[in-house]
Amino acid sequence: MSTTATNATIDRRDFVARLLQACPQALVVTGLGSPTYDVFASGDSDRYFYLWGAMGGAVSIGLGLALAQPSRPVLVITGDGEALMGMGSLATAAAQRPDNLAIVVLDNGHFGETGMQRSHSSMGTRMAQVAQACGIAQAREVMAIDEVGEVAATVNACAGISFAQVHIRREEVPRALPSRDGTLVKNRFRIGLGLGTF
Repeated sequence: MSTTATNATIDRRDFVARLLQACPQALVVTGLGSPTYDVFASGDSDRYFYLWGAMGGAVSIGLGLALAQPSRPVLVITGDGEALMGMGSLATAAAQRPDNLAIVVLDNGHFGETGMQRSHSSMGTRMAQVAQACGIAQAREVMAIDEVGEVAATVNACAGISFAQVHIRREEVPRALPSRDGTLVKNRFRIGLGLGTF
């Protein structure tokens, strides 16, 4: 059984809050479920695009944003279940090679939104190694909260696509719910980018 399922020590909310504080210029795309709650709990921003559906689509949305906004760091924060469902997007992102895309997977080895069933990452799938095999050279596993600074430095550097598999404790934390109005979230994000609405 992997570290995720047995002895991970990282508090997800603490890690996300520290990461976002250290990346004040990043445009953030959240995977549905707990990563969205974690980001919103750290403080809302018009730089945050909350993904309420399309499980498996967070990296693809982040990739499109990174290509459209090459001068801004783009940070995807998602969970292991969502990342596993869209794993093919890692190969696409690696092929496109945007310098400004960072992918952070909060991995507790379980599908938190559907009843805490074990996910593949607790059964042997090493997502950081999968990311490397897809062509993402800057791929790492994060085992301790004090590594958050190194992850943030990679996000801010915009020196190539990166991937971090963050081993978090298996726990259910209170939900913090941003707006579920997709049009509002989209328009607010566009206005924050200076693009206006459509």
